[in-house]
Amino acid sequence: MALTSEEVLHIARLARIALTEDDVQRFTAQLTAIVDHFAALAAVDTEGVEPTAHPLPLSNVMRADLVSASLSQRDALANAPLTEDGYVRVRAVLE
Repeated sequence: MALTSEEVLHIARLARIALTEDDVQRFTAQLTAIVDHFAALAAVDTEGVEPTAHPLPLSNVMRADLVSASLSQRDALANAPLTEDGYVRVRAVLE
């Protein structure tokens, strides 16, 4: 389905985009190619094909969430550049 220059200008007006005459010619060809690709996809027989959101089966790739002992406060603060009263000391970000 070939788009016309008027249809491209209408689309540009809807998108509030100013186009030059060269832009109209270029986008007419490009948008026509895009519409033709969709027409080819619409012609494919999909009878009996399950709708999917992704072509491959997805699985959770994260490790199991196991309960374990946490770090002690001393170990957690061991590599902090500054500490104060058992907390990590950071530079103030608000005045």
